[in-house]
Amino acid sequence: MATPTMAVAAQPTFPQVQVRTQMPYGLPIVDNCSTCELRKPGFFCGLSQQTVKALDEIKHTSSYPEGALVFMEGQAARGVYLVCQGRVKMMTTNSDGKTLILKIAEPGEILGVHSIITGKPHELTVETLQPSQLAFIPREAFLNFLKDNADACLHAAQHISRDCQSAYDVIRSIGLSHSVSEKLARLLLQWTLSGKVSNGAIRVNLTLTHEEIAQLIGSSRETVTRTLSDFKKQGVIELHGSALLVRNKAALEKMATC
Repeated sequence: MATPTMAVAAQPTFPQVQVRTQMPYGLPIVDNCSTCELRKPGFFCGLSQQTVKALDEIKHTSSYPEGALVFMEGQAARGVYLVCQGRVKMMTTNSDGKTLILKIAEPGEILGVHSIITGKPHELTVETLQPSQLAFIPREAFLNFLKDNADACLHAAQHISRDCQSAYDVIRSIGLSHSVSEKLARLLLQWTLSGKVSNGAIRVNLTLTHEEIAQLIGSSRETVTRTLSDFKKQGVIELHGSALLVRNKAALEKMATC
């Protein structure tokens, strides 16, 4: 006899994705990479079907709430984490407690691969920005996986290269920019690449707090708030809750090259 609770399984956002009945933090839990319709062509989602099947055999999927620490800087690396859903911030903190966010990792990206390959402790702390699903792969299993699957080994090398390039970009932006307005303008321009054009403006979902934006550009929350207010007064942007509208991209580009 059917029970009322069985109807829950028919309500996930992605009806064709294989999911468990329970959905922690509102996420449909995808257990099988081979049948996952959330897969993207790039990063570790772009592996061959045979390699993806081998990956399924060694990973363990878990859900995390917003603000959960995945691993910490200086901690011994036990394995790697594949971001399946949600976003995480990769950051470092100095002895004074000042935090710098080096990167926001998106679904399909892998975390901790550099430490696993070098055998050194994690260089960064990783924390979820929103409810997320991550797949954990133990160190030895992952290294054997790379040895046995050439395309996975190539993807890992490409991933490390992308992370290195991302770090170079952060260093260049923070070290060579002359002002906070220049650094913030560059960040907003980067976000407009994935924004949507509507009525002559570019709409961007502002999913980071002013504190997190400050940590991305090496500034303070107060300075970021003041600079965003200046941009708004100049008619360059508009802020409506979590929505940011870039009204004058040309002016933003000029600020970014000062």
